[in-house]
Order: sequence, then structure tokens, then C-alpha cells
Amino acid sequence: MAPPGSALAQPRSPARTVIVVGGGIIGMTAAWLLQRRGHRVLLVHPEPQEPAETSSASRAALGMLMGQVFHRSSGRGWRLRQRSLELWRHWLGDLAQRGRPIAYRPGLLFVAHDPDTLERQQQLVCERQRAGLPLEMRSIADLEDLLPTLPGPALGGLFSPADGQLDPGQALEALHSDATACGLTSVEDTVIGLHPCGKGSGWQVELATGQRLEAETLVLAAGLGSNTLLGTQRTEARLEPVLGQALELELPEATAHQGYSWPGAVIWQDINLVPRPDLPGGRRLWLGASLEPGSRADPAALERMTQLNGAAPGWLRQARVRRHWQGLRPRPIGQPAPLLERLAPGLLLASGHYRNGILLAPATAEWIAAQVEEDPVQME
Repeated sequence: MAPPGSALAQPRSPARTVIVVGGGIIGMTAAWLLQRRGHRVLLVHPEPQEPAETSSASRAALGMLMGQVFHRSSGRGWRLRQRSLELWRHWLGDLAQRGRPIAYRPGLLFVAHDPDTLERQQQLVCERQRAGLPLEMRSIADLEDLLPTLPGPALGGLFSPADGQLDPGQALEALHSDATACGLTSVEDTVIGLHPCGKGSGWQVELATGQRLEAETLVLAAGLGSNTLLGTQRTEARLEPVLGQALELELPEATAHQGYSWPGAVIWQDINLVPRPDLPGGRRLWLGASLEPGSRADPAALERMTQLNGAAPGWLRQARVRRHWQGLRPRPIGQPAPLLERLAPGLLLASGHYRNGILLAPATAEWIAAQVEEDPVQME
């Protein structure tokens, strides 16, 4: 039996036929949840790209789960984040029990690099502690004891034990394999058009190969590809690309021998540093950020990120790049992220999660399932 609040209970409506367009974390999570809830799901996604190429946001993500540190404490964004953190806790355990574990590392440490940042962190900690949430401040002395040494000068830091980081690649593989075991059908193709079937009887997708597929409900989770597919629909939803770049680094042997004493992933000026001692050699670290608007990578921006805007400690400057990858995040134009809309009967849009697709995937999938079952989740 599914644990309370896991959203894995059987639906209160008859099983539906659903096409999910998009094989990133949003589409994959939606397809998995709908299939687990007893619906008949067809997942349509392009052939996967190599990680080194510019590809989907999910394949360039670092898997940061920033829920408790969200600057607001009310509204739709806050509720989506809190619900997602709750669902991830349930689903990680559920998937592990089913033989599909996803690496998860609890804890995020936001290092303050200037007095203004430190003051904002202190105010946020006070607000969250009054609300009973476990944020805490770390002093300069606390940070000086950590290994490897942190960027500097570090004036203090905010630590969130309830947030964390999970492996996006493992999450996509676990969700897909589990959904497939439950009956999910997948098609590797590109959708070039979508059309209502007429008389409210569902939707049809047209594929690049000429094939046409129909279902009662169509879920559009195609990231930036949604722009083209929405051309014939009456909606103001539009997306723009924001490029994210990431590196996998091999640390110097002397640094690796010291071990990691960080309480979790570290964030310095919106740049994420994620220890990955579980990867081959035990000396790996992921470094990444969403850097620039548009779809072309700027080598100068990558260099600034690699040097942590001039604050990189010696061990980081000596690290060797093992892999470089990048991806485009879909950011809504003129609207708050994410875009969760019922565009027409049986047509759902779930896109524009920007930098929080991994975090918000569970709550988004739950919203989609509720819409499919005609029992909307109120997030307004």
C-alpha cells in the first residue's frame, strides 16, 4: 500500500488513455505517476542526446532540491516546493524498495560572500525557525573547519538539512524503468503537431515519422519545444531559453585524501558545488550554474563559473575537467514559473520550470494526475 500523501493511491476515476510529450524529468515523472495510478500512458520523446551536447534541462541539471530556502513562505511556488519535498521523500523510498534506488544527498549549505547576503540569510533563518522549519546559521569558524576548504572570503552560511541533491540521470532511469515495468509504452520520435480529435473526444499527435497517435488526454511537457507545438492554441504561454553549463571535475589526489566534511552540496554566488565521491575514483565533484540567456554558450561565462567569480580555492583551480555538458532551461516570459495550465479539455501544459524542474517534478506530476482524473489540485 502506498504511504499516506504519496499520491500513488489508485484514482477515483476510470483509467484514461494519456499521451505525455517530453522525456525530461517533468514528462518522465508524470508518465510514471499516471502509469502507477492505473492509467494507460504513452510517452513520446526524442531520441536521447549525448550528455556533452546542448540538450534538455533535465540532462544538464545537477539535481538541486531547494525547497526550504525559497525566499517566499506563501503562495503557489512555496506550496509546490513543500509538496514536492514531501513526495520525493516518499517516492525515493518507494523506488528503492522496488529495486530502483536514486542517489540522494541531504543538506545544502549557502555560503555568504558579502554582508548583505549574510543579513538576508539571518533574516530567513529567523523566519523559518519561527515557522518550525530547521534552517540554521553556520559561523565563520564552522566553515573554516570544513574540507575541502570553501571559497572565500566566507562570512558565514545558511544550512538547510531538509533540502538536498539527487542524481538526475539516475532519477530519469529509475522512473522510466519502473513505469515500463508497470506497462508504460515509449516512442522515440519528435512531435510536429497536435490536433483535437473533434467533438471533445481527445487529442491526436503527429510524429515526424508520419505516425499519428490518439488519447483522451495530452500532456505537453516538452520544455522549449512547447513553443512551436502551442502555435495553434489560444494561450499566452511562451518560453525563452536560459543556458546552464556544468562540469565534472577530478580533484587533486591530496585533496581527495582529506575527504569531504561538507554537510551537503555548497552554493556560492548561485554556483553549485556537488561532491560526488560515489563516482569512479572517489575524487569527483560537479560544478554548475544557469549562466546566461539565449542558447549559445559563452566561454567567458564558463571560465567565471569555473573560477567561482575569482574566489576558487587552490584545490579547485588544480582540478581536472573530466566532462563538460550544457542544457537549455525553459523560462516563462512574463509569467511566474512553472506554467501549469489546462489549455483546453484534455490538453495540459506543464513546462517552464526554469531551474527547479528536478525539485518540482513530483508536485507537477500530482497536479497532472489530478487534472487527468478531473479532481484539480488547488495551487492558485
